[in-house]
Amino acid sequence: MGRKSAAKTQSRPSSATPPPEEPKPRSSLLPIVAVIAVAGVIGVFAYVRSAGPQPDPAGQTAAQSASPAVVDPPAAAALGPHPQENLPPLPFSPAPPARPAEVVRAVYKFAAEHPEVLSYVPCYCGCEQSGHRGNEDCFVTARDAAGDVTEWDPHGMT
Repeated sequence: MGRKSAAKTQSRPSSATPPPEEPKPRSSLLPIVAVIAVAGVIGVFAYVRSAGPQPDPAGQTAAQSASPAVVDPPAAAALGPHPQENLPPLPFSPAPPARPAEVVRAVYKFAAEHPEVLSYVPCYCGCEQSGHRGNEDCFVTARDAAGDVTEWDPHGMT
């Protein structure tokens, strides 16, 4: 009997060895998402910059050509705050409006009573191509001689 075999002692796991480590994920999605977001912001910035004002061939600078022309105030601005007791019914369509009905009513009432504010607020939805001069035109189609609203524009519902 004599010696112990070296193979037996090596094949038994020792209680002193630590358990094997879990493999770590190779990559995280966070850096990938960050790179895509940065690329998107740079792309939007480049697009907006390229769509900006083009230089005038006559040599005017952008600041000179962007100076606003003196324009008479809109006719509705002369009305000032104009409280109204009787308003026409709102042009609700069968489809629900984009906002709750109470909010839509409040906005239309504000448009009726404060043309001096909304006539100076530009509209950014592109409706100026259909003849709108300011944000008031998105809500009010017609007023009578006293300045009371007689007809609404359904464009403000969206």
